Amino acid sequence: MRQDIQPEFHQATVTCNCGNTFTVGSTKSEIHVEICSKCHPFYTGQQKATSARGRIDRFNKKYGMNNQ
Repeated sequence: MRQDIQPEFHQATVTCNCGNTFTVGSTKSEIHVEICSKCHPFYTGQQKATSARGRIDRFNKKYGMNNQ
């Protein structure tokens, strides 16, 4: 086996655009991301479900689906 071919492993600081920071293991020492679990709409519950409900109602109306 060849020696010294593995990259160095660091405790990286991840910084999000929203200001949230956390640490992970990585080969880089700093990581910058645009969106994280603190600001992503799916994880925060802030997603817009109302537009989806409107599309579902239009579909049901168009194809004659009744609530059974």
